Amino acid sequence: MLKENSETFFDCHCLYEEADIVVFGAPYDGTASFRPGARFAPKAMRADSYALETYSPYQDKDLADIRVFDSGDLELPFGRPEPSLQQIEERASTILAHGKLPLMIGGEHLLTLGALKAAHARHPELCVVHFDAHTDLRDSYLGEKLSHATVMRRAWDILGDGRIWQFGVRSGEREEFVWAGEHTCLHKFSFAGLDEAIEQLRGKPIYFTLDMDVLDPGYLPGTGTPEAGGVDFNALLQAIIKIGALNIVACDIVELSPPCDLSGASTSVALKILREMMLAIV
Repeated sequence: MLKENSETFFDCHCLYEEADIVVFGAPYDGTASFRPGARFAPKAMRADSYALETYSPYQDKDLADIRVFDSGDLELPFGRPEPSLQQIEERASTILAHGKLPLMIGGEHLLTLGALKAAHARHPELCVVHFDAHTDLRDSYLGEKLSHATVMRRAWDILGDGRIWQFGVRSGEREEFVWAGEHTCLHKFSFAGLDEAIEQLRGKPIYFTLDMDVLDPGYLPGTGTPEAGGVDFNALLQAIIKIGALNIVACDIVELSPPCDLSGASTSVALKILREMMLAIV
C-alpha cells in the first residue's frame, strides 16, 4: 500500500484506498539531447500548485469533488534508463492492480515507456494518444535505443501498427514521417482529426501521453527542445477535454523543464493543464 506524500499536488488529500487517480513524479532526464532540467518538474509543479485554484471554470468541475492521491516522487538512478523504467513500471503496475489510474509527472518523454508497459500488461488492446511537437519515432538516437527521441518507436515495438495516434507533430527526420505514414496515425501541426480519432478509439483502453512542447514556445518556453509553430493554450485545453470522453487507463505529462523558464510561467501553464487533465479523465 502506498503512503501519502507530505506535500501534495493542489492540496489534494485523499486516502489511497479511496483514490480514483494516483499521481507520482518521475524526476529523470538522463537522455535529454538539448536542454536538461525536466527532472525538476515534479518538485516545482507540486510546490507551485498551491497558487492555482482547484476549480475549473472551463469544465465547471473542482478537484475537491474528485479523489486524487499523491504518492510522491520515485528515486530514480540518474543516467541509468533501464532501472528507472523498471521502477516506473512497478509503480504504475501497483496502481493499476488496485483499480486506480496512474498519472505520471515527468521527467523526460522516455519515461512514458515504463508506465505504458504496465498499462499494456493489464490491457493488451491498449492504444496510445500522443500530443507532442516531435515524432519520437527514431529507431535509435546517438546509438541508443532508449531515448526521449525513440520512445514512440519503442511503444510501437510493443503495440504494433495502427495503435498510436499522434497530434501536433511538427519536427523529426524525414524518415520518421515516412515511417509514421506506414505504421502510426500521425497528424501534423494541430489537433485536426482528433474528433474522428476519438470516435474510432471510443471504448478502447487508452494511454494518453502529453509532451508539453506540443505548445508553442510562446506559451511554454520552459521545455528541453522547444519547437516554433505549436498549438496555443486554448487549443490544447479543448483537446484534453475531448480526450476525457475516452477510456483513459493511464496517462502522463512530460518535458516541462522549470530551469528553462525561471519566471515560473511555464510551470504555471503545465499545472493548469494538469488540473484540467485530471478533471477531464475522471
